Amino acid sequence: MVSSTTVAPPATRGLAVAVLGTLLIASTYGMARFGVGLFAPRLGAERPDLAPVAGWAAAAQFVAYALAAAVASRTSDRWPRTGVAIAGATAGLGCLGVATTSSAAWFVVLVFVGGTGAGLASPALVRLVDAVVGPSRAATAQSLVNTGTAVGVVVAGLLALTTPSIAAAWWAMAAVNAGASLGLVLLVRRVEPGTTTATETSYDPRALAGPALAALVVGAGSALIWSYGPLLATGTGAVGDDRVGLLWIALGIGGLLGPLTGRLVERRGIGGAWAVSVGAVVTANLLLGLGLTLGPAWSTYVAMACFGAGYMCLSGVLILAARRAWPDGAGRGTSLLFIALAVGQAAGAVGFDALQAAEPVISVVLAAAVCAAGLRLRPR
Repeated sequence: MVSSTTVAPPATRGLAVAVLGTLLIASTYGMARFGVGLFAPRLGAERPDLAPVAGWAAAAQFVAYALAAAVASRTSDRWPRTGVAIAGATAGLGCLGVATTSSAAWFVVLVFVGGTGAGLASPALVRLVDAVVGPSRAATAQSLVNTGTAVGVVVAGLLALTTPSIAAAWWAMAAVNAGASLGLVLLVRRVEPGTTTATETSYDPRALAGPALAALVVGAGSALIWSYGPLLATGTGAVGDDRVGLLWIALGIGGLLGPLTGRLVERRGIGGAWAVSVGAVVTANLLLGLGLTLGPAWSTYVAMACFGAGYMCLSGVLILAARRAWPDGAGRGTSLLFIALAVGQAAGAVGFDALQAAEPVISVVLAAAVCAAGLRLRPR
């Protein structure tokens, strides 16, 4: 059974942990994990040698995330503070590397290093938040931290619009990585390591089989927008090159609905909340297809906002599903479900890269169909 702090933590500390956790997720996900897709048009324009490996770099981020999450599944419940510290270090190193390299090979290596930060951060933060936030507020706090991805995407979009070069954006996120991880390590000092007294039935894999399969499938479908959304929008002329940042701001603003995931689960259950969340992702792909084929820019922006809302909510649903399935190993369960999501995204990134020469609408329709298949695999 996972042990908790011996003294009830003050509400202010719980709020501080939630805020710092949100910032850590914002930096590790917003740039270190999804940054290649976010900045692909500018990376290709400023460093042409990196353009041919953009698809492989995006896949590398997802693979790195999955491998790190696999490690975190065995360690995050026992040593969450260590996990947070290493997450900040690897994500920061990856951001600094991408800010300075022009080598295609090193670019892939460095985004791989950066991608590990997110895989370590999420499970560790699940454990830390549960330890310092009261049970009545835990679901909302977890959803708030998870929404850090949306915050990071908004900031990335603002940086894309305002910074003179791509390097400045990556330097800024590296600074946030360092500050948030250090703040969490210093703030949460009395979290006891989890014990190993849980019975094997507490970790029954059958309890997570359904959510894992659903996450795998939807992850593959979601890879299109995460990895190639800006390239599709600018390549077809639906959005100008100078407005790519607005796409990610729209996605991030939609993702700020993530904290509502807890309430959605309370009202609709895990399966109902999953259906609503993935339904939004399916709708987003269809709206993106409308924008790419018929040209209304508003459709593209609405698609990104709808995708952000759906994706942040579905990842929040996976966190809550893990906490319910394995209450004594929430960090471990979250790791496994997020591994499934990331493996799907890696496969999707490579698959959609192979379709770059085809009509964009083919990729969009395929992504919507894959997500719809995941909709039918709703966890119960």
